[in-house]
Parts: sequence; C-alpha cells; structure tokens
Amino acid sequence: MQEIAVFSGSAHPELAEEICEHLRVPLLPVRTTRFANDCLEVQLQANCRERDVFLIQPLVKPVQENLVELLLMIDAARGASAARTTVVMPHYSYARSDKKDAPRISIGGRLVADLLVAAGASRVLAMTLHSPQVHGFFSVPVDHLHALRELALYFRRYDLSNTIVVSPDLGNAKAASHFARFLDVPVAAGAKQRFSDDRVEITSIIGEVSGRDVIVLDDEIARGSTVVELLAKLAERRVRSVRVACTHGLFADGALGRIGGRSEVVEIVCTNTVPITERSTKLTVLSIAPALAEAMRRIHDGESVSALFDAAIVAGSGSAG
Repeated sequence: MQEIAVFSGSAHPELAEEICEHLRVPLLPVRTTRFANDCLEVQLQANCRERDVFLIQPLVKPVQENLVELLLMIDAARGASAARTTVVMPHYSYARSDKKDAPRISIGGRLVADLLVAAGASRVLAMTLHSPQVHGFFSVPVDHLHALRELALYFRRYDLSNTIVVSPDLGNAKAASHFARFLDVPVAAGAKQRFSDDRVEITSIIGEVSGRDVIVLDDEIARGSTVVELLAKLAERRVRSVRVACTHGLFADGALGRIGGRSEVVEIVCTNTVPITERSTKLTVLSIAPALAEAMRRIHDGESVSALFDAAIVAGSGSAG
C-alpha cells in the first residue's frame, strides 16, 4: 500500500497539525511564494511519488486566495506523480452557490468542483456541505462527513428533559431531525424567507417551543442574520433558554457579539472546521480533527467511511435518555 503524505495550505494549519497528531504522521512542509506580478507559486517540499497524498485546506477568507493555493497544491501533487490526491476540505464555502435562483448568475459550487477535478483531485473529503446536492457537482468520489455526532456528544452533558431542537429553516430540518434523534428530543423549524444575503424574515415557527430549553442547529453562521431573526421569534414564544450550535462558525461582521449579547442565549457551540477569529465567554469550540483523521485513515486503508455514521447512529440510540 502507498505511504501516506499529508500537506496543509495556509488557511487553517492548526487543524491540519491536530489531524496529523491523531494520524501519527508528520505534517509535511509546503512553500508558498508570491511573484512580483502577485501570482502564487506552491511547492510541496516532500516526496509525493506513488504516495497517497492528502491536501488539507478549508475555503475560508480570503476564499479566492485559498482556493488558488489549493488548486496549485493539487497540480503540484499531480506533477509529482502522486498515486492519489485527496482534497480534505473541512469547509466548502462555494457550496452556498448551488442553484440558479436569479437570471444570469453563476453556480459557483459546480464551477469550483470542476476546477478541483481539472487540477487533479482524485477524491474529496468534505464536512457538512451547505446543500446535499453539492455532492453531485463533483465527478470524483466525495466522502461527506457531518459533525452531528460531535455536537450531540457534547450536548448530552446537559439535562435534556425539557429540550427541543430548532432548525432556522426547512432546508436544514432534515439535519435537525437527525440531531434530535441523537439526543432523543423533539424538533421544530422556522419558516424562513430570504430577501438578500443579510436580510431574512422568519414568519413562524413550526412546533411547540414555549417554555422549553432550545438548541438552535444550523450548518454555518456567517453574519448570523437568520439566527438573530430566529432568536427574536423564540423570545416572543417565551422559551426558557437558548443554546446555538453550528458546524462552521464563520462569525463575520460581529455576528458572535450580536448572538451572544442576547440574554436568552446561554451558549454558542461550533467546531473548528474554520479558524475562529472572534472570541466570547459564551463560545465553546469542539474539535472535528479526530473525525477527519479517522476518515482519512479509512480512505487510505480502503475501509468504509460511511461506517462512521453507522457507529454514530448506534451510539446515539444506545445512550439517549
């Protein structure tokens, strides 16, 4: 079997180092330089020939810079005769551009998937894509993980006898239902209408939330406009407390402060798929490095990655209550 080789782009090296600690392999060096004309050049500074290469790079701000760096890393691995190149993308920001909902707009999620494959990606390992259909944009195998197990294991430390999981919109309701089953609690959802990137309206909440402890579950929080709107509706229903949970804690433009500043919010929980640049006493960050490392090990060893979810479901049903 080919030897494993793990490299990281500059987007989130701390996560890559933690993944390598779990894999018990070194994080191999990458040299990125910039020419006078502002073009990037990437050199993988370790042997790739006939090795199983993993390139770790979430697409986070500056997204375009990190995307080009990732494409150059993939091209470098292909040029160095890697046996297989797997892109480990904990956050695929272009997954939000997944449909043509206005005339003459691009579908960025599909275009970027094509670019990754054209550069030489053999496989993609992603975490909590914004829309499940983005999986189908890739013409190479995609292993799509989620962080529901990590989040559920964390929330089980609390008394959940009066708890309900609330999805901010119907699009995330399926994930919220899975999460609620892990916790053995009921689920509700907001009816949302989006007018722009930072303007949404939640007209109603489907489900009984009054007097309950609420866990709001979303895939990512950027500006937080949806969550803030939902919190206002929950306050009208006189919920007892709110904990906010998400996989990708982007927290742009002061979102963490706006959410954490509300008195009903007692905690905000996210994972480290992206670098956390803002801090709050209400913020808890969980690591998904063990899950990504195990998935990478299974890919390398030719084992089932979907078995990770089977184990999560068994664990969820076995310790609920």
